[in-house]
Amino acid sequence: MRHGKKVNHLGRTNSHRKAMLSNMATSLIVHKRIQTTLAKAKALRVYVEPLLTKSKNDTTHSRRTVFSYLQDKDAVSELFRDIAPKIASRPGGYTRIIKLENRLGDNAEMALIELVDYNTVYTKGDAAVAKKATRRRGGSGKGAAKAAPVAEAPVAVAVEEPVVEAAPAVEEAPTTEEAAANEEQAEKGE
Repeated sequence: MRHGKKVNHLGRTNSHRKAMLSNMATSLIVHKRIQTTLAKAKALRVYVEPLLTKSKNDTTHSRRTVFSYLQDKDAVSELFRDIAPKIASRPGGYTRIIKLENRLGDNAEMALIELVDYNTVYTKGDAAVAKKATRRRGGSGKGAAKAAPVAEAPVAVAVEEPVVEAAPAVEEAPTTEEAAANEEQAEKGE
């Protein structure tokens, strides 16, 4: 029985699986998104997210730790130089898995795994629009019921009274009916 054993062996030996995940993580860091099977994508997410978290702290120790997993100097330098500043404000969830159509040859479930901050379709090209960095405990409404609602302070609004000024006398132009009646009277009076 496999009670409590969460590692997906992916049908490979331990050394083969570690080498494959290392290569896939390197490709993900360099290319920012890769296409693979769904099972490999889920295994890769578990493998690469702790490395991304470790890259936020740029020390020699964290660089050596990440290098022991990736075994690629270029990928490590790109991770610490380009990716780490972009994900610095994100508290986790650095990758996104998008399911694709099944592969034609063997009908395997395919997926696209990508770094969240590098997708311009979802982020509109601006990573600064990210959510607030604070995390709060979700729960029942007990705390909300005890808290008194905050009353807004009344805002003093100065209301100006309309000023009545004496308008100069302006003769109004007669309407068309009055104008016609005035013309008739003028003709009769002549």
